[in-house]
Amino acid sequence: MIAIVQRCSRGEVRVEGERVGALGERGGLVVLLGVEVGDREAEAQKMADKVAKLRVFEDAAGKMNLAAADVGASFLVISQFTLAGDCSGGNRPSFVRAARPEVAEPLVDLVVERMRAAGHLVETGRFRTEMKVDILNDGPVTLIVRVDPPEG
Repeated sequence: MIAIVQRCSRGEVRVEGERVGALGERGGLVVLLGVEVGDREAEAQKMADKVAKLRVFEDAAGKMNLAAADVGASFLVISQFTLAGDCSGGNRPSFVRAARPEVAEPLVDLVVERMRAAGHLVETGRFRTEMKVDILNDGPVTLIVRVDPPEG
């Protein structure tokens, strides 16, 4: 499972002109989440915990030392199968590593549910739709987070 996590002062996602999800007033983390072949519930749970606990907000000393919960920030999680794209073979990406939608959707839902169950404010995009994402990256702070299934 792969995520691009961006600290943002503003973020929203629209489907057919309708706003379906947004960060709260204090901003937070926009999480573009890709599910790969072989990912299971264990990877989704690890990803939820990892993203929720990322310490990417500044403390009083100006160090990135605080998590979203420490500063009252929210999350906007958007499914993004293109993160599993492989561009190593040429100029057209291959998506053979992307999990099928019927596998990916429940795992994305599990990430969101686990974060909400831990008390985080989480909004989402809409799975299997054409989404327009508008964000204002803060910092900029952008991280790649991977949780790989065990080998074998």
